[in-house]
Amino acid sequence: MAAVCGNIEAELAELAGEEAHEYLASCGLTESGLERLIATSYLLPGLMSCRAWRVPIGSNAVKAAGAIHTDFEKTFIRAEVVNWKALIDHDGYAGVREKGLLRLEGKEYIVRDGDVLVIRHG
Repeated sequence: MAAVCGNIEAELAELAGEEAHEYLASCGLTESGLERLIATSYLLPGLMSCRAWRVPIGSNAVKAAGAIHTDFEKTFIRAEVVNWKALIDHDGYAGVREKGLLRLEGKEYIVRDGDVLVIRHG
């Protein structure tokens, strides 16, 4: 269930960037009602977001690759995996590589919500 307060969402619509984060924090929240509503809309039917592709929760890397394109599933080799937040916090792939946060995963890796995958295929 996702509770949404119209007053808070209206205030957030008027704020940008850091001000919005500070306002959310002052309300004891870490994400907006819209973000919680979107996340819940995926969780209820047992889905998660894989960029713009819907992937069933519990999918392995091969099935997630297949959601993007069937050829990726057929010719899957490995996936480079990093959490989206780490990617942003460390200024992209160079930063996560430097920190050792980018990892190679095989066919049986279970994709987690928030993973960013670069599919290696042949």
